Amino acid sequence: MIWRAGLVCFALATQAGAVELSLPPSARETVTRNTGPDTYTAPITPFEGGTLETVTVEGNVARSAWRLEVSGLTPLQVLRPLRSQLEDSGYQIVLDCSAVACGGFDFRFAVETLPGPNMYVNIRAYQYVTAVKGPLAAPSDVITLFASTSTSSAYVQIIQAGAASAQPDPVASAQTAQIVVGENGLAAKLLEQGHVVLSGLDFSSGTAALNDASIGALAGLAAFLKDRPAIRIALVGHTDSDGGLDPNIALSRNRAAAVRQRLLEKYDIPPSQVEALGMGYLAPVASNLTAEGREANRRVEAVLLSQD
Repeated sequence: MIWRAGLVCFALATQAGAVELSLPPSARETVTRNTGPDTYTAPITPFEGGTLETVTVEGNVARSAWRLEVSGLTPLQVLRPLRSQLEDSGYQIVLDCSAVACGGFDFRFAVETLPGPNMYVNIRAYQYVTAVKGPLAAPSDVITLFASTSTSSAYVQIIQAGAASAQPDPVASAQTAQIVVGENGLAAKLLEQGHVVLSGLDFSSGTAALNDASIGALAGLAAFLKDRPAIRIALVGHTDSDGGLDPNIALSRNRAAAVRQRLLEKYDIPPSQVEALGMGYLAPVASNLTAEGREANRRVEAVLLSQD
């Protein structure tokens, strides 16, 4: 499979320079989360006998997920061009397996995966690749690729960790936060559409416990609110249709409240600027008859209320 003109390119910083991986023109980034210094544990074998072998790298860890508006492709077709690009850049492929060969359900939940709906994983249709630079016992860089497909789209997760990468520059991080809320980002969507889904939020299953992985997802919204103190928003939680209406409304409201509390505590957003509400399963954005649709329906949105 060859991807032609109009490719989406992005660079991954490595010890030796930048690796430019090309995605199809339909690719749209759904979430990014970078941490460092940090550790990343990547699988190097399938899940067998109740476990899998891994390798751990210290350094900066860059995570991103992408949605491709394509249909009819297999996960292998999606990953093959990226795998070839890594090999051309000097990486050694140490794991390359499909759903059943990887270990199916057990493998999927033993590896790090960005939360839905930003990264959707079809247990029956995924492909996983781990590539390293340097000796396998102590690699200098590790990149994992995770692709999965549904009837109408494909998802790709890319995680890279570099042992020799420098610590993130706080000035660069601040500039990145400004880009998130720039003309083509969260702020523009919120002002133009009146609402926006907060991508990258990670709740423990069935609870309103907001995991630490969600901190970066709120940086753009916090920067927007600080820049426009007269703006008031509502955080509105939504669920899928599993369970009764009353408990789902309570869960969605509690999740919105957890996001609000994080904005207040971590980013010092005034309480009067944000309120929290829950809709349960009453406002779906996709069909609850599919796993992908249910994942999309489980979300928290920011809704623009007024500008005092």
